[in-house]
Amino acid sequence: MKINLPDKLYYSIGEVAKAFDVNTSLIRYWEQEFPIIKPKKNKKGNRYFTPEDIKNLQIIYHLVKEKGYTLDGAKIALTTNSKISETITLIDRLEFVKAELLKLKDSLVERDSE
Repeated sequence: MKINLPDKLYYSIGEVAKAFDVNTSLIRYWEQEFPIIKPKKNKKGNRYFTPEDIKNLQIIYHLVKEKGYTLDGAKIALTTNSKISETITLIDRLEFVKAELLKLKDSLVERDSE
């Protein structure tokens, strides 16, 4: 899954939830369930996620939402599979290449029809 977030030091929970197209409550729940997600909190208790938190959320999202893992299964996968983040990065790159190839295919089809 490719998320669209600007390069920043910190992201609000609203920005993160919108990028993943989930409710903020799910982000808070995952924060409780997965100790690798450690957002900074200000005095008011507002959460601010770092780019590292975003990477970890991408991994969790991939395992739970795309692969259908249970939360316990995702926790086990995170602790036992050290290459999971590399796999996610590779999947993102392949999806980008696929999108570019589809654009190229569409432009060739348009050119042929003229």
